[in-house]
Amino acid sequence: MVVEIHEGVAVTVLATTELPVVVVGAGPSGLAAAAHLIDRGIEPLVLEAGQAAGAAVRDWSHVRLFSTWGEVVDPAAEKLLAPTGWVKPDPATHPSGGDWADTYLQPLADVLGDRVRFGATVTGVSRAGRDRIVDADREAQPFVVHVSHADGREERALARAVIDASGTWSTPSPAGASGLPALGERTAADRITYRVPDFKDHAVQARYAGKRTAVIGSGASAFTALAHLADLATSKEGAGTKAVWILRRGISGSTFGGGTADQLPARGALGLAAKAAVDNGHADAVTGFRTEAIERDADGRLVIVAEDRRRLDPVDEVIVLTGFRPDLSFLSELRLVLDERLQAPVQLAPLIDPNQHSCGTVYPHGHRELSHPEQGVYLVGMKSYGRAPTFLAMTGYEQVRSVAAALAGDFDSADNVELTLPETGVCGGAGLFDTPDAQQADGGGCCAAPELAQLGAPAAVATATREAPAGGCCGS
Repeated sequence: MVVEIHEGVAVTVLATTELPVVVVGAGPSGLAAAAHLIDRGIEPLVLEAGQAAGAAVRDWSHVRLFSTWGEVVDPAAEKLLAPTGWVKPDPATHPSGGDWADTYLQPLADVLGDRVRFGATVTGVSRAGRDRIVDADREAQPFVVHVSHADGREERALARAVIDASGTWSTPSPAGASGLPALGERTAADRITYRVPDFKDHAVQARYAGKRTAVIGSGASAFTALAHLADLATSKEGAGTKAVWILRRGISGSTFGGGTADQLPARGALGLAAKAAVDNGHADAVTGFRTEAIERDADGRLVIVAEDRRRLDPVDEVIVLTGFRPDLSFLSELRLVLDERLQAPVQLAPLIDPNQHSCGTVYPHGHRELSHPEQGVYLVGMKSYGRAPTFLAMTGYEQVRSVAAALAGDFDSADNVELTLPETGVCGGAGLFDTPDAQQADGGGCCAAPELAQLGAPAAVATATREAPAGGCCGS
């Protein structure tokens, strides 16, 4: 039993094994974790800072996934939904973020009922009565989770284990190539966005139409923005729209992903759409450019300056899509071991290093790769990848299946991790492929003038479904 002291009175609470497992985040991986825990007879408590299921997904509700419905519905979740009369959408079709949230995530949260609490922000996790330096009787203590509610209330929840599925959406990486905001980046915030804009919105169209916009980043989100800006440039309202695509590395055969060889066809089509934006003159690619500062000229336009002091022509807007990073601040009292580069669990990091792996070559993994010295704590979903880009929902679903089995003591099932991922998806982005300038395929030197790359003849491109930020079918 656990004994707490409240105002001098000893109060007996549940044994640690009878406490719930706290799940942080009601996104795809978090809700799937709750479903698998219930399937194992373990009570979950899901704490979500937003006001609805899939709050992060809803922020990119206008973006269409490159994964199909058949790949973004968790089996245990579907099992919970089936008795309600819920019907799975056509497995071969591609949902938008809004479809995913409204048709699947919210109904799943509704089935879970009061096991999910909205407007509940986790501000700290520790062991009851033990900060991170105390060894004595540590593992016998339950976890204590501090929660701040939208109405200003604060509370403390005890848990037998903690599954952090809070994602990385709330902490986008800055424009600065050093990983810190570029000089002037904060003061230019009125002209900068860190998400893929909703170009179907007339106000958004008006913001970018006829303007010169810099897109900083090299992943799927950057492809999406480039493709949409190209579409806007060819419209009646968008005449004069121009994109400047800023890459920290050179352009190579893998820059635009797997193309027609991608086993996720919509992902391949997205890369081809971005290539067409460059080939057709709607975007100029500036390679080997590492942003150091963002300045304003006499007309109030933005001038982007590289570390080597190269300066680009002024732009009106900047879309920064350099990836995301995990918020580890509320886990500071726990004993975690994270890779020094990726900020991912140290046993998982070598398996997901984007310098070595594409989405399809990530080795199947589960609770053992996600474990820490602090037993009973797991980072899952997109957060488990730290700063590594392009996380697939099916990876998160397999992670939480394994973790739930381990928490239930079924280690045979927990260790039997089987997952086949689609091949040829390139998981690069956020500067993780940086190489010395002298080694870049395009020959760009550190002191050369900015290179405006035109890539061959105009490409014929299939209609691209617009990929979700930082990996599309990624979970929050």
